[in-house]
Amino acid sequence: MNCLNPKYYHSAQCPFTYFLCFQTPFLFPEVSKIHRTGNLTRVSEFFLMGLSNDPELDPLLCVLFLSMYLVTVLGNLLIILAVTSDPHLHTPMYFFLSNLSSVDIGFISTTVPKMIVDIQSHNRVISCEGCLTQMSIFILFACMDSMLLTVMAYDRFVAICHPLHYVVIMNPRLCCSLVLVSFCVSLLDSQVHNVIVLQLTCFKDVEISSFFCDPSQLLNLACSDTFTNNIVSYTIGAMTGVLSISGIIFSYYKILVSILRVPSSGGIYKAFATCGSHLAVVCLFYGTSLGVYLSSAISQSPKKDAAASVVYTVVTPMLNPFIYSLRNKDIKRALWRFLISTNSS
Repeated sequence: MNCLNPKYYHSAQCPFTYFLCFQTPFLFPEVSKIHRTGNLTRVSEFFLMGLSNDPELDPLLCVLFLSMYLVTVLGNLLIILAVTSDPHLHTPMYFFLSNLSSVDIGFISTTVPKMIVDIQSHNRVISCEGCLTQMSIFILFACMDSMLLTVMAYDRFVAICHPLHYVVIMNPRLCCSLVLVSFCVSLLDSQVHNVIVLQLTCFKDVEISSFFCDPSQLLNLACSDTFTNNIVSYTIGAMTGVLSISGIIFSYYKILVSILRVPSSGGIYKAFATCGSHLAVVCLFYGTSLGVYLSSAISQSPKKDAAASVVYTVVTPMLNPFIYSLRNKDIKRALWRFLISTNSS
């Protein structure tokens, strides 16, 4: 039970908090003032409400998310090791894939380990600095995931539409530059959101209805007018999202036009096989993100929103290695060689 919630102030269930906040203002004058006014002008920590308030579900949630986390990290690490250990996979497509796997590891590591620790320790408190750090890193990896999917779509566009110039166009310098630009854009996006949250001077509550510091949840807790901040936040998010989606749509439009010009069915199958894994990951990432956004806009239940956010924060990074490994013969061969060499040594 959260004794900082105003509904418990005069309850017998929180006599200690009631005593400190109201009966001894001479001991904690600032705390007394904050709780009397109902608005938190100085917040040092937040409470992550998590996915469930039922203690009996905590062991199940802990085992479930720990398993999903280990599967995600192991799957993405295997892809990184397979790409780096096999010279045949030292190509732009697999270079971007290994970077995507690294980002997915960082993406899920931002939220799930903290949630597992909170469940085990029965302590869902996160400091204000920790909350801002988690939010910034979360946005950084989420945006970079989106940008890398766009870069990979461009790589497939060049490979299919300009196969004779592919090696010249997708040279190592350009590949590294594309990854660096993706990182810089993502870093800028995360810092803009960070600055917006830092400008908030007053909070209505300290309870975040999620298992991580969601920036939209923090803005909803503000007691001041956040209209301008919301406009800036959504504009920046829309710009990066529209830029990524537009690049993917344009690339696949050109790929589709190029495929339709191929007279043989074998060439069409080869082209679709080349893009199939990436297209599946794109649909999974943007489909789940859009679904969570729409459900949060329609649903009035914070718990349902938190449960829906699990899909794109946990499930999507976990499924990406399976999509690429099961549909890609080169990855499966590289993984098999890597496992054989590891066992023989």
